Amino acid sequence: MKSVRVSLNTIDRVKNFVNTVSKFEYDFELITERAIINAKSIIGIFSLDLTKPIHMNIHADGRVDHVIDALELYIV
Repeated sequence: MKSVRVSLNTIDRVKNFVNTVSKFEYDFELITERAIINAKSIIGIFSLDLTKPIHMNIHADGRVDHVIDALELYIV
């Protein structure tokens, strides 16, 4: 598992982020103090406070460098 922080502070960023993570077969979780959301769920993401960076877990065995590269625009 790999953990990073992502910023999803606009509607377009959320839409593009969901399209990007949906290309991978891994599980992605967005974690706040109050909720754990499937990062492939656009409706779930919009239920979060998007004004602050959000912790994300990538559940994958082995290296996830290719995932990190694809998500570099969102990682803070």
